[in-house]
Amino acid sequence: MSVDTFYSQVASEAVSKGAHLLNDVSGGQLDSKMLDVVVELKVPYVAMHMRGNPSTMQNSENLQYGDVCKDVASELCMHARDAELSGIPAWKIIIDPGIGFSKKKEDNLDILMGLPTIRTEIARKSLVVSHAPLLIGPSRKRFLGDICSHSAASDRDPATVALVTLIWMCSNLGV
Repeated sequence: MSVDTFYSQVASEAVSKGAHLLNDVSGGQLDSKMLDVVVELKVPYVAMHMRGNPSTMQNSENLQYGDVCKDVASELCMHARDAELSGIPAWKIIIDPGIGFSKKKEDNLDILMGLPTIRTEIARKSLVVSHAPLLIGPSRKRFLGDICSHSAASDRDPATVALVTLIWMCSNLGV
């Protein structure tokens, strides 16, 4: 069981109630105590990419990328580095490019098609981080609704299943 949060207090409480994994949707950027709490809790840590906070992440300034894959890779490396420097062992760090967070529909598609590019860019900056597990969370995201013309999140399950299957197949084929 995992918890998605950027609050260290919520992370602590969730782990005390049985959560086994923390997905920090801010990559350690919104709560200065988060990384220290993760060190104390000794659980795997997902450093997700997001710019701003949940209420500002879709603001125009947070949606500006030169090259979305390279920019996300660079920012993820910084988050993973900060986590490591805080004492989280590299083997407990998982990276997440943050599908749907601070991204336009086109950015999400570029990231999904550019996962090998993200890995390559990360490897240029950190060999250790380049081997971190990669988490992709497309579940019911708005960009799937835009693509499939389904505004209700509950109608996006087939698109989610198709995308997760495609990601799984590509990763197993080394694509």
